[in-house]
Amino acid sequence: MSNNIVRGTMLLTGASFLSRFLGMIYVIPFNALVGSQGGALYFYAYNPYSILISISTVGVPLAVSKFVAKYNSLGDYETGMRMFRTGLMMMFITGLLAFLVLFFGAEVLATFIINDDNLGNSVEDVKMVMRMVSFALLLVPAMSIVRGFFQGHQSMGPTAVSQVIEQIVRIAFVLGGAFLVLKIFDGTIATAVGYATFAAFVGAVASCFVLWIYWRKRKKYIHEKMKNQQYTYELSNKDLIIELFSSAGPFVIVGIAIPLYQLVDQFTFNRAMVAIGEGKIAELALAAINLYGHKLVIIPVTIATGLSIATLPTLTKSFTQQNNELLKNQINQSLQIILVLVIPAVVGLVSLSHEAYGTIYGLEDLSFTGSLLAWYAPVALLFALFTVSAAILQGINEQRFAVISLGIGFLIKLLFNIIFIHVFGAKGSIFVTSLAVGTAVGLNLWRIKQSIYFSYRQIFKKFLLIVILSGIMYITIFLVKSLIGLIIPYEESRFYMSIMLIIGVVVGGVVYLWLAYQSTLLEKVLGSRVKVLDRFIRRF
Repeated sequence: MSNNIVRGTMLLTGASFLSRFLGMIYVIPFNALVGSQGGALYFYAYNPYSILISISTVGVPLAVSKFVAKYNSLGDYETGMRMFRTGLMMMFITGLLAFLVLFFGAEVLATFIINDDNLGNSVEDVKMVMRMVSFALLLVPAMSIVRGFFQGHQSMGPTAVSQVIEQIVRIAFVLGGAFLVLKIFDGTIATAVGYATFAAFVGAVASCFVLWIYWRKRKKYIHEKMKNQQYTYELSNKDLIIELFSSAGPFVIVGIAIPLYQLVDQFTFNRAMVAIGEGKIAELALAAINLYGHKLVIIPVTIATGLSIATLPTLTKSFTQQNNELLKNQINQSLQIILVLVIPAVVGLVSLSHEAYGTIYGLEDLSFTGSLLAWYAPVALLFALFTVSAAILQGINEQRFAVISLGIGFLIKLLFNIIFIHVFGAKGSIFVTSLAVGTAVGLNLWRIKQSIYFSYRQIFKKFLLIVILSGIMYITIFLVKSLIGLIIPYEESRFYMSIMLIIGVVVGGVVYLWLAYQSTLLEKVLGSRVKVLDRFIRRF
């Protein structure tokens, strides 16, 4: 097993987790300021922005990471640097084009989203917040290229630090701007959300500054490697662009998958809910699923995001050097890490869905919103598996198939979303997303098996054990909730509910970690003894 994968994963996952955690925490005061109407408005603007970010980068940052790792493994550091410069120039151009599309196309998009005057937000509100967030497109694509370059050198620190700083600055601007607009200047919710979306640009500026500092420190070391290299492939600029785009296009799927499924909801959810007579709760349900609930569900997915970024250069190196045994071990480890960490997180979120949503967002409409979160939580495992399986396909040069699997999943979501909402109500959107992402994951895993004759036997055995341990954890949390419920009416108080949430998380986490440690599951998956747990737990 590769310790590089574990170290890189832990660093990026830690940064991603902290970033997502901050992104979840700030929603508490943000929700208190703007409510469900403001949350839905924020989602209307941010989802098209997320998709345009992925499209404007065309997967180039991850492709640069892959090819820098490839040519570095061959001793050709100069070609990797030229690939970086070429990608940086293209990102400035595509970022500008994406900005122009969103800024001038905001009104057209807004008219498609808002089709009923009773929804709370107007076409003008949606157009304004879309234009405010569009400015970030001028910086983010080029910034992501620099992160990809450092990752290609298997240096994950610049990405991790810049990601956290970007989030801190963005959140400070979101809350500060919204508070000033609403409480000091007595402005509207739409204006407050507009400033909140503009925070993406402010955060990007902070991230660029951090990456610039890292570049100044590292450029001497990088130039020394280029100066001392013995051989270069001397590819022309045309060849560099062809090689970059031949692989870069499919890389867009990693960043675009979740926003793409949400885009279907953005254009069909309200219409479907109005059609079945539930228009009054349409924006409440949309915000509960795609913004507020998604902030909680996405936390386990950060493990997959960090793993996919850390895994790609390592897998690419093993594949390029035709070290098939090491490659299969790395794939085994990558998938097992996802299962051992994400499954218990999902089970815990299901068992504490009402407590989590109530603690963070309040008790209003909790019976409805909490149940939506419980249904939505298992989708996190599917999102995580899709992210990692797509990264594995990219590492073994099968990235084009990942586009096919995403396309099939998107088609399922598009065709069945309205039908399922008509039959199951708001939950129907979640059911279709599960079906769509699950299909894409199944196709990706099948392709990996066919391409390198990979066996899932070890993974399946670990999966069964993880499910058993997570089941025991679920039963434990259920019993704890039942016992505490006899003493404290925690369902009637947000404060008591937060205490129940903390107790449930601690008890559930301790039970799972203890079982996973005693069964040597963690040791087998991570490839070494977990020294931190060795200090607190004695193995029988």
